[in-house]
Amino acid sequence: MMDLSDLIEVSAIVPSLKANSKKQVLQLLSEKAASVTGLTEREIFDTILQRERLGSTGVGNGIAIPHGKLAGISEITGIFARLDHPVEFDSLDDRPVDLVFMLLAPEGAGADHLKALSRIARVLRDPDTTAKIRGTDDAAAIHNLLAQAPASNAA
Repeated sequence: MMDLSDLIEVSAIVPSLKANSKKQVLQLLSEKAASVTGLTEREIFDTILQRERLGSTGVGNGIAIPHGKLAGISEITGIFARLDHPVEFDSLDDRPVDLVFMLLAPEGAGADHLKALSRIARVLRDPDTTAKIRGTDDAAAIHNLLAQAPASNAA
């Protein structure tokens, strides 16, 4: 089973992101992703926005998992943010989003990309985990919660 700590570093967690819109969230996370991956902010933002146009990655319960595949990246990489205030994200349940896990994958990632998305969704579907994440603004604590979250409640 893939562990989320394989996908995300503590330095890629923004424990208290200030943003007023979905676009601003994606811009700020693209900026953070650029510092982690070495790709350009514009390249990441354009890829994520293009995917978002196909349908919102707001999966419900205040959670969004924007994702995309990029040529210049060598491994699947995650960026996570807990927002100071929820923002409208065109989510499936029409609820605003306050937890965002951006996933970037190499163009040829194939099934590994889907496995990573599935694992993220399972972890963030756990109400205990999300309640604890929402209750802290410490990046290391959030990293531990993401890494150690139970994956057994897969539905």
